[in-house]
Amino acid sequence: MLDRLDRTLRTDPHRPAVLTTTRTGAVRVRATRGDLTDLADAYAAALRARGLTAGDTLGVAVRPGPRALAVLLAAGRLGLRAAVLDPGAGPDVLRARLALARPSLVLADATAQAVAGWARPLARRARLALPDLAELGPVATLGPRLPGCAAPLDTGASRTGLPAWPDDEADAAIVFTSGTTARPRAVVHTRSSLAAGMRTVADLVGPRAGRPVLGGTFFVLVPSLALGAPVALPARAPRVLARQLARLRPQATYLTPPQLRATLGAEARFTGGVWTGSAPAGADLLTRVKRAGAAEAWSVYALTELFPAAAVEQAEKAAFTGAGDLVGTPLPGVDAAPDTTGELLLRGPAARHRYLGEAPDPWVRTGDRAHVDAAGRIVLAGRCKDMVLRDAENIYPGLYEPALHVPGVELAVLVGVPDPDGDERLVALVQPRPHTPPHTIRAALATPVARMGTARPDAILLTTVPLAGRSRKPDREAAARKAATALAARKRGRGRTGERR
Repeated sequence: MLDRLDRTLRTDPHRPAVLTTTRTGAVRVRATRGDLTDLADAYAAALRARGLTAGDTLGVAVRPGPRALAVLLAAGRLGLRAAVLDPGAGPDVLRARLALARPSLVLADATAQAVAGWARPLARRARLALPDLAELGPVATLGPRLPGCAAPLDTGASRTGLPAWPDDEADAAIVFTSGTTARPRAVVHTRSSLAAGMRTVADLVGPRAGRPVLGGTFFVLVPSLALGAPVALPARAPRVLARQLARLRPQATYLTPPQLRATLGAEARFTGGVWTGSAPAGADLLTRVKRAGAAEAWSVYALTELFPAAAVEQAEKAAFTGAGDLVGTPLPGVDAAPDTTGELLLRGPAARHRYLGEAPDPWVRTGDRAHVDAAGRIVLAGRCKDMVLRDAENIYPGLYEPALHVPGVELAVLVGVPDPDGDERLVALVQPRPHTPPHTIRAALATPVARMGTARPDAILLTTVPLAGRSRKPDREAAARKAATALAARKRGRGRTGERR
């Protein structure tokens, strides 16, 4: 797929490739096809001049956009494997990940270095390396350099004799996922697994040449550009994003659920198909998207280890009345099977090869409890580790959270709060949409809560649900702490009332 992208970009180099939007909604061409290939060739020559060869690891801490895409093209052409680094993970986590991946070179833009706090310990003139660790390799700045940053990558090297695209099966990318600071975990994808995932996205979305696609992830950029469609990077501010949608009228849009909710709050209108993932997306959210103009609204079930795995359209999800969260039929080539404990296992051509430092395994353990229904669809019952134990009964929040997403609810989670006696209390944190009266929410929740039986929550808190990570998923640990604080405050209030009485 990267090879096909390279060929497409070299055709009609003056055509727009990456678009951005001003605050007023005006569309600007951030990079043409020729700009991307010129950057990719320059980076490939520079990396070759730095002595990087096939099989070496290149650390990449660059914001999404033309430079990041060009770096990945350059790395693919040289047969390097790119380790995707998140500067916002914090210095301790970042150092542990670097120690595991051991890149020969780290490319970081000025913003990433500022966020990571790399500038002071790393911007040394000779053999830049993280403090208190073995040499992990030098660091170079990509793009504009600010004071205190590492030296810039020298893009003046000769571009003659750059290698052709490799066709062997080798590691292509390292993406960090779950794991602790002491023992980070890194997903290793090969060229074939990445290509398979991007082919699946292309088949699912079906982007057509010429008309823009809105989305900022690698799995949106590469298939769309490879098929000749320019890609618009989503604006951050919801109102600007709403203007961007109105001006561009994209054929396809990929936004995370938090982005969709914020954009709908800005009264955005959609065109074409809309896809969302990275965090739970209920039928109500998808229905709102279609009411706002989308021809189709899809929820995509995907993992870092296998992207994408399954998908479901709004009409099918809204019609589902069973317990749990319907995430759809496995996409072509994907096998899904729960193990004896109920944990969902997946395999397919887009599955990661292995975790760095571990043996290969064709099956991906998702960490999700699930079953496959009679129609062959995956139905989630929650995260294995999210189980709440109350009154000696195991309660899996994922079975019941979809029922809490009644009209007027933006997001809802169920969490356990420890009691002094060792039991847990089950608390629902329900985030209303803006301007929705609390009594309306409580009235709408009465029926679904009554149907939850022994899983009925001990308390319902109308409040914001904490989010975490770049995908802005619900942060269950923070939600549990927030629930515990609220319950403690309620208890103190009742105690003071009793003393006055």
